[in-house]
Amino acid sequence: MAESIEAIEASKVAEEVGRGAGIGRVVEGFRAYRMISAMWIRSTMTYRFSFFMTTLGNFTATSLDFVAIMLMFSRVDGLGGYGLPQVAFLYGLSSVAFGLADLTLGSMEKLGRRVRDGTLDTLLVRPAPVLAQMAADQFGLRRLGRITQGVLVLGYALATVDIDWTPAKLLLMPVMIVSGAGIFGAVFIAGAAFQFVAKDASEVQNAFTYGGTTMLQYPPTVFATEMVRGVTFVLPLAFVNWLPATYVLGLPIPLGLPQWVAFLPPLVAAGCCAAAGAAWRAGLRSYQSTGS
Repeated sequence: MAESIEAIEASKVAEEVGRGAGIGRVVEGFRAYRMISAMWIRSTMTYRFSFFMTTLGNFTATSLDFVAIMLMFSRVDGLGGYGLPQVAFLYGLSSVAFGLADLTLGSMEKLGRRVRDGTLDTLLVRPAPVLAQMAADQFGLRRLGRITQGVLVLGYALATVDIDWTPAKLLLMPVMIVSGAGIFGAVFIAGAAFQFVAKDASEVQNAFTYGGTTMLQYPPTVFATEMVRGVTFVLPLAFVNWLPATYVLGLPIPLGLPQWVAFLPPLVAAGCCAAAGAAWRAGLRSYQSTGS
C-alpha cells in the first residue's frame, strides 16, 4: 500500500515537473522569437527608404485584389447576394487576420528549403526552440503593407455597410481577427510540418494559406456546397470570417448552421493550434538531416 502511494506521489511530481518544463519551453520560445525578430527589425530599419519602398510595394500588390473586386462591382450590383460593402467586410477581415499570421509566421514556408540544403541543422544545435527560430527567421516587417491595406478596406466596409450592432456583434469583431490569425497561423505551422516529409511542398502550403485567404475574400454563396463544407468541417477556414461575419451582417449562416457557430472561432483556433503543434513535433522528430 505504501509503495503504491509513493508511486502515485512520484507520478504527480513528474507530471508537475513536466508541466513546468513545458511552460518554461513556451516562455523560452517567445523570448527567442522576440530577440530574433527584433534583430531583423533593427537590420531592416537600417535602410529605411528600402523598408518604405518594399512595404509600399506589398501594400500596392495586395491592393490589386480589392481593385479587381471593385471593377467587378462596376459591372454588377451584387455577388452571390452580397453588395460591395458586405464583400469588403469579408475581404477586410480575411486580409487583416491573414496579414497578422503572415507577419508573425510567414517565414515558416521557407522550411522546405532549409530541409533540402541542410541549414536546418544549424537551428537544431542552438539553445532555443526550432519553431521560434524558424518563425522569426528573416522577419518581414514589410508585410505590414498587407495588414494596413486590409485595415483600410475593413474601415471602408464598417463605414458603409448596414449592421444592426449589438454587444455580442461588437465583441465578435476583435475575436474574429485574433481567432482568424490563429487559424491561419496553425495552417502555416502544419504546412511547414508537412515539408519535413515532402521536402519541396511550399506551393502546396501556399495553396492553403494564400489561396485560403483569397477564397475567403468572396461570399460563401458563390462557391459549391461541397467546397463550403470542406472549409468548414475539414480545414476550418470558414471560421476565419464566413461564419462569424454572416452573423454580424445579419445574413443566413452558410450550410444552414445555427447562429451559435459564429461564436466558435476561438475554440476552433485553439484546436487548430494544438493539432498544428502536434504535427510540428512529429515532423521535427522525423527529420534525419541531409547526411552531408
